[in-house]
Amino acid sequence: MQNFNIDINKGRIEFVDNRFYATENGNYVPSVTTILDAYPKDAAFFKWLKDVGQDADSIRDEAGRRGSLVHELTEQYDQHQEVTFVNQFGKPKYKMLEWAMFERYVDFCNTQSPKMRMMEMHFSSDVLGFAGTVDRVLEINGKEYLVDIKTSNNMHNSYWLQLAAYNELLKEYDYHVDGVAILWLNAKTRTAGKGGAIQGIGWQLLTKTIEESAQDWKTFCTTFDLWKSINMDIKPKRTSYQLTYQKNEG
Repeated sequence: MQNFNIDINKGRIEFVDNRFYATENGNYVPSVTTILDAYPKDAAFFKWLKDVGQDADSIRDEAGRRGSLVHELTEQYDQHQEVTFVNQFGKPKYKMLEWAMFERYVDFCNTQSPKMRMMEMHFSSDVLGFAGTVDRVLEINGKEYLVDIKTSNNMHNSYWLQLAAYNELLKEYDYHVDGVAILWLNAKTRTAGKGGAIQGIGWQLLTKTIEESAQDWKTFCTTFDLWKSINMDIKPKRTSYQLTYQKNEG
């Protein structure tokens, strides 16, 4: 989500650091994912960093781009838009893995028939001091889950902290769910679920009860305290541009 303010009278547009979001009172608070930068990295991260070396930044940026694109595809699909692999000239618009992950989301929808309760809703709180965007709230098998869609190669503990924080944002708006879940579209699963597991080829729905998520909330709070101690004086960066331009004739 792009943060910006438009001043028509002055003819200016001001972009605000994407790590921060405005509250209803006009204050800027950090995003949950920004706060989680302070969460200690696990062994899988350091192994990955060692393996990729100097390519780490470009690989991370590409993974972020891919994740955003897959999110956009799933959102279009849930809005009942037609989603096509090729453009009007018959050329591919997506890479194979991007489309494969989208197809896994379609398979999840077709096999589990989730009922949409909320989609891509942004919340910010002066009380909690942070903000975040909820991917989905879905009713699955009679229970409502706060769902975050992930496309990463590996699962990370920080994902559960992210969901715990989002759940607190929901609770502030008096919305309560039965559990939290990660819909992993890059899972290593090769078969449909057995014994109650919710999964398909290449995707998996991992769940926690609200009681289990409570411990993740405590860990998030500790991480938030650490983040604040490191970033005591940090303020969102602001960049201003002219709103319109027109080339003079002659």
